[in-house]
Amino acid sequence: MPEPVFALIDCNSFYASCERVFRPDLQRTPIVVLSNNDGCVIARSAEAKPLVKMGALFHEIQSDLKRQGVMVFSSNYALYGDMSERVMGIIEARLPLVEVYSIDEAFADLSGMPESLDALARALQSEIKQKTAIPVGIGIASTKTLAKLANHAAKRWQRQTGGVVDLRDGLRRDNLLKAMPVEGVWGIGKRMQVQLNSLGIKTAWDLASADAWILRKRFNVLIEKTARELRGTACLELEEAAPAKQEICCSRSFGKRLKTLEPIQEAITAYAARAAEKLRQQGSLCRQIRISLRTGMFNPDEARYANGLLCQLPYPTDDTRLIIAAAREGIARLYRDGFSYAKAHVLLLDLCRRDEYTQDLFTPEQPVKTERLMNTLDAINARWGRGTLCPGRIAKPAEWSMRRQHVSQAYTTDWAGLLKVKAQ
Repeated sequence: MPEPVFALIDCNSFYASCERVFRPDLQRTPIVVLSNNDGCVIARSAEAKPLVKMGALFHEIQSDLKRQGVMVFSSNYALYGDMSERVMGIIEARLPLVEVYSIDEAFADLSGMPESLDALARALQSEIKQKTAIPVGIGIASTKTLAKLANHAAKRWQRQTGGVVDLRDGLRRDNLLKAMPVEGVWGIGKRMQVQLNSLGIKTAWDLASADAWILRKRFNVLIEKTARELRGTACLELEEAAPAKQEICCSRSFGKRLKTLEPIQEAITAYAARAAEKLRQQGSLCRQIRISLRTGMFNPDEARYANGLLCQLPYPTDDTRLIIAAAREGIARLYRDGFSYAKAHVLLLDLCRRDEYTQDLFTPEQPVKTERLMNTLDAINARWGRGTLCPGRIAKPAEWSMRRQHVSQAYTTDWAGLLKVKAQ
């Protein structure tokens, strides 16, 4: 058996990099990307990091960003999702075993690969850059946790490393562990950092050197595995297929406060339709829905109200129409006059896999024609773009839609967003 070798391929400042692909004039301009409703900063380019704190409220720093020449973008998930698929497609074509970990990260199993892994990583990095214009960093190590650290080093010392770091060398690994604060280790949050610091564990080296069994008894098995991984013992395997979600949620803050029932029902209809689409994508059915509605909760001068309820469906289903009907009925029961509503959400519960569900002879079941209809709906939207077919109760444009005053074009997913080149 060959020694395990893992790689982590991570896109650099992914959201900002996506915006730059179609705006080469911004190559050295600091960029920030905002959360839903242009609320706060959720992504920064390398140039923006010294200027802007992550999570800073946009309305508080808007004038500062303008003065500092920082370019602002609203989140454009259609663009980011499509660019992610392109990057992941290149990785999966190059490497046999890949785990897509997030929208901008993928682990790969390089065990037993014959060629120079440094050369392989640099060739992959070059191909992704050439075909998508997205820069990536690649960390290589004997465990997933060390690969994550190697990737961090590849990004931090980009000029010296060229964006690729191989930590299989023991001396190089130990030097990095001694220099890395414990909070920089994958899976160590602020609360855990405080507890580890109280035990004198302040660096990744300290964590790797700690007694694994004591860590397990004091904390949990995940911390024990992290310590063993830092020592070079692989405890985490590659997950080629993501497990099906046990709950599916669709939740958004409204673009503005809503005071009447009709626009709230429009919003909950859109959320329910999107949740049903996610449900079908993972091949599941749901038996229950939880609907919630609330006002803003932080303004002392604003009347507060928050409530939720469970809706039982007549049978396990992925029928958009049935889920929407239950959601609309639920939101009507929750609605109260006299409040300014800020947010609603749809949560699909009690999920079961379609291929694992045993039908009951004495209870109703989803008709076959419903499955055909939903398959047709999804096929049309997959071919022509999400929202090509949608429930008639959803208004376009809608007053509840998210604020996105700085959104870029959907360059790769919408014909209207295609770049136009003018002949001179």
